[in-house]
Amino acid sequence: MNFIWTLVFMAFIGALIGGFTNHLAIKMLFRPHEAKYIGQWRLPFTPGLIPKRRDELARQLGKTVTNYLLTPDTFRKKLLTPEMERKTEQFLQRKLEEHVLHSDRTIHDWLRLAGAEGLVGETEQKVLTVVDEQLTAVRTKLTSGSLEEVMPVEWQKQVEQKIDPVTTHILDRAGHFIDSPEGKQVFQQLIDDFLATKGTIGSMVNMFFGDSDKLVVKVQREALKFVAAPGTYDLLSNLIHKEWTQIQKRPVEELVGGFDWDGLFASIKAYIIKELDLEARLDKTIHDYWSNGAAWIAEHITPQLVDFAFTQAEAQLEISLGKLKLDEIVKEQVDTFPVSVLEDLVLGISRREFKMITVLGALLGGVIGIVQGLIVFFTDLS
Repeated sequence: MNFIWTLVFMAFIGALIGGFTNHLAIKMLFRPHEAKYIGQWRLPFTPGLIPKRRDELARQLGKTVTNYLLTPDTFRKKLLTPEMERKTEQFLQRKLEEHVLHSDRTIHDWLRLAGAEGLVGETEQKVLTVVDEQLTAVRTKLTSGSLEEVMPVEWQKQVEQKIDPVTTHILDRAGHFIDSPEGKQVFQQLIDDFLATKGTIGSMVNMFFGDSDKLVVKVQREALKFVAAPGTYDLLSNLIHKEWTQIQKRPVEELVGGFDWDGLFASIKAYIIKELDLEARLDKTIHDYWSNGAAWIAEHITPQLVDFAFTQAEAQLEISLGKLKLDEIVKEQVDTFPVSVLEDLVLGISRREFKMITVLGALLGGVIGIVQGLIVFFTDLS
């Protein structure tokens, strides 16, 4: 019976020692957090293994992250995929339609967001300034020389080409007027007034022709012959050509003297501002001016923009990751962690395994205790 109690006691002691030593070894991985000193002498195994090697651990974690976790291939496989590109395109298109293309904001609102609240007044002022400069330049050009110098050559040729048709038209209209009742009435009035001013001679002529209507008929007939005569056409054509030549030599300023340029310019500028109507035009949304904008952008802009972004991201991925220096970021972050955080990090992952190691140490200690008890027992027997 004593032998059994001895085995049990030695097994218990062995298990206690084995479990305690393994538990102590695990604790010594992290503790103590700082080095302990007796005077000038630092106690061995202080600080714990991980606090002592934290710098190396941080460096190795950084290399592990960059070499095995956050590698360019990882980003390509997880982020730069056709499916991700399609989702990005849909997301971008949805946000563009929601916040821009189908937004209730007017162009005025967008300008306010851009800090251009006074754009309407400034635009109108600039338009008026440009129009005023152009009108002044036109006025200066038109009035700074003769009509021949100012008018384009093509216009002058067209005017000269119109002289003969105008001459023919004038004579035709003159013939129609002379042969019309109105023309007859005018001739009769002229003849009556003329004869009335000639006294006795007028009365004699009136008596010779009898009724003035006969004289009017004769005058009408002669007037029609005069209008239809080739010489009349030549006379009138030459007269118009001569007058046109003289007009071409005259300064434009003289021809348009007294013309109200300021009134004309004011009317033109008022008309431009009225037609421009920037206030009303800017008080509409983008959709009002571009109703098919969403469909057009979805077809021509969004796919190309997303494709360009993904292409550039893939091309610059390794360079960008290299510039980020993820290993140094991880190292710096780990270096800033308190040792207790590192301890919680490791224990959070391996707490169960560490407990099993403690249990295993206790089990092995118990087995060793039993073996030692058996050895002692058989030694005493011999």
